[in-house]
Amino acid sequence: MKFRRSGRLVDMTNYLLNHPHEQVSLSFFSERYQAAKSSISEDLGIVKEVVENQNIGSLQTSAGAIGGATFIPGISRHEMQETLSELCEELQDPERILPGGYLYMMDIIGDPRKIEKLGRILATHFQGEKVDAVMTMATKGIPLAYAVASDLNVPVSIVRHEHRITEGSIVSINYVSGSKRRIETMSLARRSLQPQSRVLIIDDFMKLGGTIQGMKDLVTEFQSTVAGIGVLTEAADEEEKLVNDYVSLTKLSGVNERERKIQVEIGNLLDD
Repeated sequence: MKFRRSGRLVDMTNYLLNHPHEQVSLSFFSERYQAAKSSISEDLGIVKEVVENQNIGSLQTSAGAIGGATFIPGISRHEMQETLSELCEELQDPERILPGGYLYMMDIIGDPRKIEKLGRILATHFQGEKVDAVMTMATKGIPLAYAVASDLNVPVSIVRHEHRITEGSIVSINYVSGSKRRIETMSLARRSLQPQSRVLIIDDFMKLGGTIQGMKDLVTEFQSTVAGIGVLTEAADEEEKLVNDYVSLTKLSGVNERERKIQVEIGNLLDD
């Protein structure tokens, strides 16, 4: 289809945003818009300037006959700080306290815009780890895992406590539940994760880290490597955690049901 330059820029930007971490050649855009490669190169320069000035991410370009562009989603450290500070403030609302000292978080996890931004923070942090897949448990962490995977342009492997016949053969392991201190089972479909993958583990909440340690062991069963661990919220606990190589977006330091007070602070992601 023949576009005017303005239309070409809009379509080109949209295409790059929807295909992160994929190198798109000049030839592809030249054929798509029936335009000279020199014109496409100029267009990419404009897109690059706008994307990077707006802190949407970066556009890596390469010259030559096989040149092209790769969009890398990202978020600035300042915006990370601002977003996580707002999240902490939201989580400290006394109305979130549930019986037993639990915290209601489904409104945040279920908000597409909020979870997309939180996913981008984690994706930005781990974008240099050459991640091949994102792994999470079949719990509230799924939306965050998909948000991270979308920005990294990798598949999601969902670990379950039960076997579903529609998933075919599975690999199962036993692990020690960190909070309940009992043996439980988790499994993953054999087709869900390719051997020799670099896996990013994502979870919504971590207390002692038993579930995450179980997923680490499961990654090993697939002859794969853990590229990193990211959690939405970690709980401050006097007991030593079973994992220590993780990053958290927020840290829940305490819930006082009697006084209706919640103490939440930014996690360790911004510590470096």
